[in-house]
This record gives sequence, C-alpha cells and structure tokens, in this order.
Amino acid sequence: MRRAAERTTWALDERSPVGETGGLLRKAFPGHWSFYLGELALYSFVVLILTGIYLTLFFKPSMTEVVYNGSYAPLDGMRMSEAFASTLDISFDVRGGLLMRQMHHWAALVFAAAIGVHMLRIFFTGAFRKPREGNWVIGVTLFVLAIAEGFAGYSLPDDLLSGTGLRIAQGIMLSIPIVGTYVAMFAFGGEFPGEEIIGRLFGLHILLLPGLLLALVTIHLILVFYLKHTQWAGLGKTNRNVVGKPMLPQFATSSSGLFFMVFGVLAVLGGIAQINPVWLYGPYRPDLVSTGSQPDWYVGFLEGALRLIPPWETAIAGQTLMWNVLLPAVVLPAALFAVLYAYPFIEAWATGDRREHHLCDRPRDRPVRTGFGVAGIVFYGVLLLAGGNDIVALTFRVSLNALTWVLRVAVIVLPVLAFLVTKRVCVALRDAEHERLTEGMETGDVRQTIEGGYTESHRPVEAEQRHVLERGSLPVAPPREPGASADKRTRLRSVLHKWYTASSHPQRLPGDAEEEAPVESAAQRSVQSGRSADDSRES
Repeated sequence: MRRAAERTTWALDERSPVGETGGLLRKAFPGHWSFYLGELALYSFVVLILTGIYLTLFFKPSMTEVVYNGSYAPLDGMRMSEAFASTLDISFDVRGGLLMRQMHHWAALVFAAAIGVHMLRIFFTGAFRKPREGNWVIGVTLFVLAIAEGFAGYSLPDDLLSGTGLRIAQGIMLSIPIVGTYVAMFAFGGEFPGEEIIGRLFGLHILLLPGLLLALVTIHLILVFYLKHTQWAGLGKTNRNVVGKPMLPQFATSSSGLFFMVFGVLAVLGGIAQINPVWLYGPYRPDLVSTGSQPDWYVGFLEGALRLIPPWETAIAGQTLMWNVLLPAVVLPAALFAVLYAYPFIEAWATGDRREHHLCDRPRDRPVRTGFGVAGIVFYGVLLLAGGNDIVALTFRVSLNALTWVLRVAVIVLPVLAFLVTKRVCVALRDAEHERLTEGMETGDVRQTIEGGYTESHRPVEAEQRHVLERGSLPVAPPREPGASADKRTRLRSVLHKWYTASSHPQRLPGDAEEEAPVESAAQRSVQSGRSADDSRES
C-alpha cells in the first residue's frame, strides 16, 4: 500500500508540481476564534450554491399570469404570476422544496452577516493595512455584491412583500436626476411593474452575481495564502512569522468540522424556523401594500434612512428633485461605501505608516479607529431601528411622529457620543494597563505597616501579558514635524497624525527603547531562499 502511494506521488510529481506543495500544505493558520468568521461566510456561501441549484430546477422566472391550482387551498383559483405559482409549488408540492427554500434564505442572511462581522474584525484589528489593502477592497466589494444578490433573490417570488420592495426600488431609480426615468424603464421593461424584471433579476441572481462572488472569493483566498495570515501579538509571535496550526491535517480538520456545523445549523433552521412565508402575503398587486412591510436586515438601514428624511423637494427648470429619496437611498449608501473603500488609504496617509503589518492591533491600542468603528455601528443601528419605526410605535404604543423625531436626532447625536465615549474608554484601558505594568498586579493581600497604615502587595505582570501590553503590534509611525515652509496640505497631515495617533502608542516601560525592525516586503520574501516565514511550529 505504501509503495503504491509512493509510486502515485512520483507519477504525479513528474507531471505536475506536487512536490512543491509541501510548504503550502504546512502553511500555518492561527487558531483564534475570530479568524473563523471568514470561513463562516465561505461555508454559508457553499450552502447557498447547493440549495440554489436545487431551487433553480423548479422555479419559473416568468411574470405571465396563470391561475393557481395547487395544494395550498386558500389561494386555489387565484390569478398570479407564474413566478409566484412556482414558488408555491416548491413550498407545498416539491419534495424537500420548503426545506431548501428556507435553508437558502437562512444561508443568505448568515452569509451577509458573516461578511459584515468579518469586516468589523478586520477593521478593529487593523488587518486592512499594508499589504492587505487590496483584500480589504475585495471584501467590501463582496459585501456590496452579497447585498445585491440578497435583494435579487428576495424579489424573485413576486409576492406582495417583495413586490413592495421592488416598488421602493423603482422610486429610488426615478429619484436619480435626468436619467432616472430611463433607468427605471430599462430595468422593468416598461411602466411598473413591467414584464421583464423577474426574468432579469433571475439572470443576475443565478449567473452574474454568483459568478462575480465566486471569482472574488477565489482571489481573496489566494491573497490570504500569499500574504500569510495575521495573528495576535504574543511571545514568539512577531511581524515576521505565523504561529498556528498547519493546514494539513489540523486546520483542515477543524475547518471541515466548521462546515458541517454550519450546514447542520442551517438545515435545522430551515426545518423548524419559518422564514419568508410568501403564501401568507399573497401575489403582488400594484394597488396593494403588505401591512408592516420590513426588508431583510442588510437593506433595513436604507428603509430607515428613507423614513427619517423629511419630505424635501426642489423644483429646478421644470424638474423636481426628490431629496427625500435621492439623499437616503442613493447618496448615503454611495458615500458610506466610498468611505469603506478609501479608509485604508486615508489612515495610511494620515499616519504616514507605510510599513507592512502582520500583527493584529488590539482595538484599545487605536482609540480613534475604534471610535470610528463604534460610531459607524451606532449609526447603522439607529437607521435599522428606524426601518421598523411603525412596528416599534405600535408595539410600545408611542407616537409614530414623536419616535421619528427622536430617531432623527439620535442618528446625528448618538454616533458622535459613541465616538467620544469609545475613545475615552480605550485611553482609560491603556492607562490602567500602564499602571499595572509600573506597579504590578494586585494580590489581594493587605498588610499593616509599622506606622499603623495599610498597604497591598503587588506581583509582577506575567511575561505573556507583559509582552502584549508593552509592545502590542507595531507602534504607530512617529509624526513628522512640518517645517516653516510647509504647505497647508503638509500641515493638515501633521495635525491629523497627532490627533489620530494620540494615546495610540503601546505603553512602554521607562527605559525600554526596543523597537521591532521593519519587515521586508512581500516581493522580497518571495525571492528569499531557506526557511519560510510560515514554517513555524504549532503554538
């Protein structure tokens, strides 16, 4: 048996670079739980593909009107689109159809949520910095595509709830100055609801968007392998190595277990947790609106923004600009994602930090960045809450108008307060750690002094914790003082650097002047001979 395996390996090595994959198979992966968030997104995407293939066999993307004669008696004999009728057939007449539908919907929610949380982990730990700016851009693009893919799939059944969402989408298109009417007519194939929108969304949902997602996921994983994984600072963990599980067999085993856990949880949710019961909403009719319409969470912030903006309009040269739709549904998301795309480059410019970073920052070590992140989460949360302000007002029996005004103020004030509080908390945590480094850890033993007073004994901080507290990741690059002849741009950059990096430097004990040497670039690593930076033993 052994000789047969050796002969097979030799035969493959003669025809392909099998012998060169040894280093790849021993590539180290840190085992911290937060690094599995990306895999959670990957495996939910796999479940989406598998269940989507099954659903594609039975779904009919047509808006042709038919009379339903299926198993669901309350809608028997009702006229509806062929898309909605086939969705009912999948739910009640296709074996396993309802399970696949619900697994598919739950997997879509987990996929978008996992990408979002994974991006938050990347942001708060600074894992987007050089040389991973490109991977951050790919990640943001994946999130945009996931939202578009979710909306397209959500709209396919042509039920009253998804039709309401399409009506809102058409209103957003119409709010675009000059070209809005043409965009809406092209998308819907005529006046709303048209005859083409379901078929076009179906093509996007099963072909174009999944193809782009699959291509970008592949590129993302290739870059993760090439650039090596980030890791938390600690003894033996530097900016030059990776300490963790080798890819085979430890990491592959744990990752495979995660896949089966994700698949199992989604299967259980699909079997017992009802989601998107389209038969309760009924087929879409342009003259009806579903009561209490709420979109899926990943587009809920847009719904909230639409509800909070006052009814502002401007008439210019016979044309009406609908600011109450254009600003929250077009300008706001464009601005948010533009900031996300540009942030790694903005931070690098403001701090002047052009070094490679392979160690994760602790959020408290970068108070300003952490403050920005928390402010963004609060801003998103207020908009998401506003997207269901009618349900909240009805549930708690409060005035809808009063709640809307409260949320309008909150969406401006709360993110600012969140930034200030978060920054202050981060600075306080760093000060407390510096005190522990200089004075030691409290032991709880209190002794009486000869003078009659009381004192508490302290013990030194443990070596592992001391290393993290003293050094953290690479310190922020020192500021460059502008000269007398510096232009306004240089002076602005210097001011931003001082503000951004205030209290960001990892606290070092007096006299500790050790600095970590700068790391070589990826290009330099690729031509090195000898041991690889990833060839580290499992911690």
